[in-house]
Amino acid sequence: MTGRFQPVHAQHLELFALALAEHDHLVVAVTNPDADARHVAATSSHRHTDDANPFTYFERARLLTAALHGAGMADRATVVPFDLTRPAVWPDYVPRDAVHYVRAYSAWEKDKAERLADGGYGVVVVDGDPAVKLDAATIRAAFTDGTWAELVPPATVPLLRELLERR
Repeated sequence: MTGRFQPVHAQHLELFALALAEHDHLVVAVTNPDADARHVAATSSHRHTDDANPFTYFERARLLTAALHGAGMADRATVVPFDLTRPAVWPDYVPRDAVHYVRAYSAWEKDKAERLADGGYGVVVVDGDPAVKLDAATIRAAFTDGTWAELVPPATVPLLRELLERR
């Protein structure tokens, strides 16, 4: 499964569980792993901005590891960087026979699923209802008023508190 995970939240964990119900191992592929990997996409006006990418790859890998441990999935998962702008190197991070799970809420997710399929991967598109989407932008906005902790996996709360205190 690919995503920015800025930060990881419950709906990410739901999709992880869906993939693990069908497969032996989960590869969590973190997109926009560095600033050079961020590019404007016609189907997403924000995913390349600094505000939408407050956490480094290393911080997100730590948060994902905590979330996976908390959900009992860590022993069947690997977290890797994944630059969506460089399809030629994708097999270096995610095996070619991996099946990508994409929950599609918007044109961006549909575009991402198409890119992955064009790159030779199997793709399972899971329809997402925009009315119930838990948006990471909402979580990031809640950082300012302190209401974010109920929106993220409990296992990530201590680390997120630490990261937010450093900012």
